[in-house]
Amino acid sequence: MSKIITISNHKGGVGKTTSVLNIGAGLSRLGKRVLLIDIDPQSNLTMSLGINNPEYNIYGAISGDYPLKPIEVTKKLDIIPSVLGLLGADIELSNEYKNRFILKELLKPLLGKYDYIIIDSPPSLGLLTINALTASEEVYITLQPHFFALQGLSKLTEIIEEVKNNLNPGLKIGGVIITLWDSRKVLHRDVTETVIEHFKEVVFKTKIRENIALAEAPAQGLDIYRYQPNSKGAEDYTNLCKEIIKR
Repeated sequence: MSKIITISNHKGGVGKTTSVLNIGAGLSRLGKRVLLIDIDPQSNLTMSLGINNPEYNIYGAISGDYPLKPIEVTKKLDIIPSVLGLLGADIELSNEYKNRFILKELLKPLLGKYDYIIIDSPPSLGLLTINALTASEEVYITLQPHFFALQGLSKLTEIIEEVKNNLNPGLKIGGVIITLWDSRKVLHRDVTETVIEHFKEVVFKTKIRENIALAEAPAQGLDIYRYQPNSKGAEDYTNLCKEIIKR
């Protein structure tokens, strides 16, 4: 069966979409079949892979127009793209309780076809994020080691706990990914120590270092492996993917 993971943080600029993209690409390079799902109305993951105006997308599937139709990115990596029309989905989904399970139901025909299904959730805690969490076994939280990044964690963990208690009893925080890491900065070391004290062994040992190639790759519609395979970013995400597989 597929392992379904949502990567989440309602604070922007913390490497969430970058991590979805490169974890997916890294796992596929290690021989795993991976499906990425862009359920963020900003569509950054979709655009990072050079996909524009896809005929079949997550909004059409959520609206009931058709089932999920993956687009091939590379041999073992597919994506369900997003579109800006998804912006209205939170309002459209808010009326009925059953709408919290739409993504979970849509994924059922695809279970078993992939080793990993990785969902890029919006930087908000609305119904789209609730759908992602309800469909998932685990949540990975991306965290930039800054003081204010810690402030929002309590709200996110509260939402995860609410979904676990009311919608998805099997949901758990499966990992915390430290991004934009600079070992020379005392603040980064101090914040990381605080995160490890709180989340303990859930924090991945691999930290994603600051690396300009990670910022440049999406502008070319590429993951880090196809853009600069020898970069620090590629090295870090490969090590992170090996940790994920071991878990």
